[in-house]
Amino acid sequence: MNGNGAPPRVGDVTTVSTASARTKLERGRGALGPALELVHTGRAPTRAVLTAELGVTRATAGAVAAELEALGLIRVDSRPGGAGGGTQGRPSHRLSVDENGPVALAAQVHSDGFRAALVGLGGRIVATAPGKVTVSADPAQVLGAVVEAGAELLQQTGRRCVGAGLAVPSAVAEPDGTALNPLHLAWPAGSPVRAIFAECVKAAGIDGPALTGNDVNLAALAEHRHGAGRSAQHLLCVATGHRGVGGALVLDGRLHSGSSGLALEVGHLTVNPEGRACHCGSRGCLDVEADPLAFLTAAGRTPGPEVSLLQQARDLLREEYAQPAVRAAAEELIDRLGLGLAGLVNILNPDRIILGGLHRELLHADPERLRAVVADRSLWGRSGGVPILPCTLDHNSLVGAAELAWQPVLDDPLGALGAAAQV
Repeated sequence: MNGNGAPPRVGDVTTVSTASARTKLERGRGALGPALELVHTGRAPTRAVLTAELGVTRATAGAVAAELEALGLIRVDSRPGGAGGGTQGRPSHRLSVDENGPVALAAQVHSDGFRAALVGLGGRIVATAPGKVTVSADPAQVLGAVVEAGAELLQQTGRRCVGAGLAVPSAVAEPDGTALNPLHLAWPAGSPVRAIFAECVKAAGIDGPALTGNDVNLAALAEHRHGAGRSAQHLLCVATGHRGVGGALVLDGRLHSGSSGLALEVGHLTVNPEGRACHCGSRGCLDVEADPLAFLTAAGRTPGPEVSLLQQARDLLREEYAQPAVRAAAEELIDRLGLGLAGLVNILNPDRIILGGLHRELLHADPERLRAVVADRSLWGRSGGVPILPCTLDHNSLVGAAELAWQPVLDDPLGALGAAAQV
């Protein structure tokens, strides 16, 4: 139809071209989110790859890349000699995240302290504040302090912030965002951490959403997008950080959090019925049989206050593994961990397992023992072993917290950033 409601005339080139341009514009903008995610996760290093992954024309892919560059999110490099992927004799434009682009504020709280960081696209940590080693029993005080540290980083760097994400060592119930069981913190059960965090973020004048998640869930998300879990369709992550053991499952690129955010509480699998009393009221749970304190105790070492339990356990394993007591303690934890992993393999049938925290160090210390225990105790172990790999990101929970804040931008770059550019 033309402006009068009549069909366009054969010679009405302006009307036809305008409609065509509008269609291309809508199609291109609909691809902005998927395109940004491809660059963000490193799956589209060139415009040619982006074209193939999106299933669009080269012109549309070029327009999408230009729009994302105008938003300050990616860089398009047309210089020759870059990565391949173009037609013969015509190198494709290289795509990368904009190192000077926006950032997300990431925060993590654990039993030995808390830390704030700024994380850009691609899971790149831009700046971190010095870690704090005191966690009080008042979640509002702790979260206020970590947000204040993040706000200082933003002021120092002058970066635009897209939002904030928080990782906590507790199951986080949905949709309320309450920390149901912060067992290794002195916080009250059911603390409304998401609401408190959002209030602190708003009070600090930081724009964007403020979201919260379980630390191991967020570590798994980060590893799936940027680390050892890339390309896995059914990724199981198990980790022990400063205290306790957590688990997470990523299915087809999305965290499986259950009906109310409480799935994969693997720390409370019983792996030693006559074992240590657990905080949950049971006995012999993975949480107390395979964490740093369990390792130090089994090795006959009394933890000191100088550094975190995790660091003490790592140092002992790396520096004194040849000592019989240390080796025996490591083997004990490996066997307990292997039992837990075998049970999870039987239930979940993952295509990859990644281990973080002290569990990563145990895998490095004796990879064959751990894999043998899992294979021996799992139904499918002997016929098709599941790859067991170490996590590769040093601060994966922080990076995962940032992913929470980046997700609205990945879903709708234009809408989340409140800016428009011409395709």
